[in-house]
Amino acid sequence: MENHIITLSPLSSNDIEKELQSIQASARGIEIMKEKLIFRCFRITDVDTRAANILKQTMLSQGAEAAVSAGTVNLSASHTDVIIGATLHQLRNAVARLKEQPWGLKDIAHQIEKEYL
Repeated sequence: MENHIITLSPLSSNDIEKELQSIQASARGIEIMKEKLIFRCFRITDVDTRAANILKQTMLSQGAEAAVSAGTVNLSASHTDVIIGATLHQLRNAVARLKEQPWGLKDIAHQIEKEYL
């Protein structure tokens, strides 16, 4: 028997759930895994570098990634674009934390929640 690799990304939560059901994963397993199998990648423009540093650390703490400009860490730039790569599970956890942060992160969290969760 020959193996085949089938690309499943990007899929919706419903599509992932159907794929998991098709391999006969348990109902509990599907609930646990479905948000961990959907990946989002997006760019946030013109973020205050102080906020970008918090955003990056928050994403990293969830196992996600956030790319920022080189001038972000030492605050030599006032603003940066940020590229985020995360699963739905990671984003959901990060958004909860970002809602409590300053420098526009509460608004960014609400935008992420609206557009990507």
